[in-house]
Formats: sequence, structure tokens, C-alpha cells
Amino acid sequence: MEKNNPFELDAVPRRVMPLIFLVDTSGSMDGAKIASLNVAVQESLKDVGEISKNNSDAQIKVAVLEFSNGTQWMYPQPIESEAFKWQDLQASGLTSLGAAYSELNEKLSKSHGFMAEPTGSRAPAIILLTDGQPTDDYKHPLEKLKGNPWFKAGVKIAIAIGDADTNVDILAEFTGNKEAVLTVHNVDQLKKIIKTVSVTASQVASQSASVGVSGNGSTAPADAQSQVVSSVTNAVDTDDALKNVDQGDSTANSGTDDWGKW
Repeated sequence: MEKNNPFELDAVPRRVMPLIFLVDTSGSMDGAKIASLNVAVQESLKDVGEISKNNSDAQIKVAVLEFSNGTQWMYPQPIESEAFKWQDLQASGLTSLGAAYSELNEKLSKSHGFMAEPTGSRAPAIILLTDGQPTDDYKHPLEKLKGNPWFKAGVKIAIAIGDADTNVDILAEFTGNKEAVLTVHNVDQLKKIIKTVSVTASQVASQSASVGVSGNGSTAPADAQSQVVSSVTNAVDTDDALKNVDQGDSTANSGTDDWGKW
């Protein structure tokens, strides 16, 4: 019988970093918007899986919450990014953003939510995608969410899908600053920005600290948010595929929405 090598070190358990998508599946998302979103996120998760596989300190798990008349998680628990199977989303109904905030707040918990990983959790990366304004009360749920330590420590990015009905100020309330709000105007921009944000947020957030933990080479929460926004800003400034994406208060490309090509 082969003996174990007494000098071989056991692998250090990796902490888990949740990558959470909040996806508007209201009726106005029907057609090219939801179709391109389905493809873009699915393709982005391949890169996220590679980031997770090659990270010795953190494993990335993915969770998807869709919101329209209510909310529904794609899976009951976050799934390892390498093994995640995207289920195409359909669009109908209203825009229950407040309900999504409440549900997210419930799951950002160690006692009864997604953060109760045996090996420990890193602060999450949260990406909000929407093409409209809330049709329910979002103010009170957002205030409660802002008091959640995991949310405060997490990376938050919002992608406004078109400028016809979206409101940068409302989305900036979620992200904490307007520069973390990106407005796209067509299918190609949507697909490109989803990949850029998903990969960047995964890379940075998987190196960030856990709640209540600092040091050991980890990135502080405020620095993680700044790093992601800085990297995305650079991509918008230098990538031809993103040159017509508006960031923050920019309205340079307002009125150029074209969702008819898919």
C-alpha cells in the first residue's frame, strides 16, 4: 500500500466569493434585450469560471435573482462558477426592484443566507441590470440593504439597458456613486459591458477581504469598488466596442438606443 507523503501539505480551503446578478425581467425587457443578456451572461461565466479555477485563495460561486412582478432565484443556493448552468430568462410583468432588494438583503447573511460557507466568505460582487424604473417601493428596502455589512463591503455595479426609462440617480443609490452606473444603447454594447463588468468584478472581489477581516494581502472594500470602477472606466475610454457607452451623468449618447437587431 502506498504511504502518504508526510511532507505534503494539505490544500488550504478557499473562501467563497458570491457573484450575484440582479436581473430585471419585466415586460419591457422582452425581445433583443433579454435575448442578448442571456447570451452575454452565459458567455461571461466561462471567463469567471477560469478566474475561479486559477485562484488559490477564493472560489467564485454564482447566484442569479430575477425580478418582475416578484422575485425568483435561478437556483436556491449559489453554484460554483465552473459548473454553473445558465437557464434562459423570459421577460414579462412589472419592475419589482424593492422586492429584489429585500430578497438580496435576506440572502446576504451568515445565519440563514448565502454567506454561511464553512470555509468562510468574501464580500460579494453584485451586478444590477435593468431597463426601467421601480414599480414598487424601493426606498425602504434599499435603506435596510445599505445597513447590511456584506452589502456595504461588496462591489456594486449597475448597468442601465437603454436611457429611455432608466434613471441614473436611482441606480446610483444602489451602487453608492454614479461612476458605477453604465448606460448601454444597443445589443453589442450590452453584451460587451456584461462581460467586462463580470470579469473585472470577479477578479477584484475575489481578492477582497471578508466582513470584519483585513490584512493578509486582501483588498479593502472601498478600494475594491474603486478598482472595479477605475478598470471599467478605462475600458469605456479605450475599447472601441464601448466608446458609445455612457458612464455616470454622461448623456453624450442619449437617444441612440437601438434594440431591433438580434
